[in-house]
Amino acid sequence: MRRFARKIRKMTAELLDLPQDVLFDLPRVTMIGNAQVHIENHRGVLHFSDERLNLSISIGELELTGSDLVIRAIWPDEVIVEGKISKIQYMRTEGSN
Repeated sequence: MRRFARKIRKMTAELLDLPQDVLFDLPRVTMIGNAQVHIENHRGVLHFSDERLNLSISIGELELTGSDLVIRAIWPDEVIVEGKISKIQYMRTEGSN
């Protein structure tokens, strides 16, 4: 059933020309060089330090690593992080889409 619903949503997105991140509640990650990251559609901060940020997302977890990391702005579903960003990694959890 889950697969069928996903196909219907995908066809709807293509037919109506809707962005898939909105329809599927996927994170949208925008990087400016290695100095700033804007992440939309997160579900909360799991861990933050000056070297690592873990965010809960609909498909699991997003981990951002680097140095001198600072959260410049945070809203219920968006976060802006600055610093020397070295890696962004998606980690899927069991039971996620």
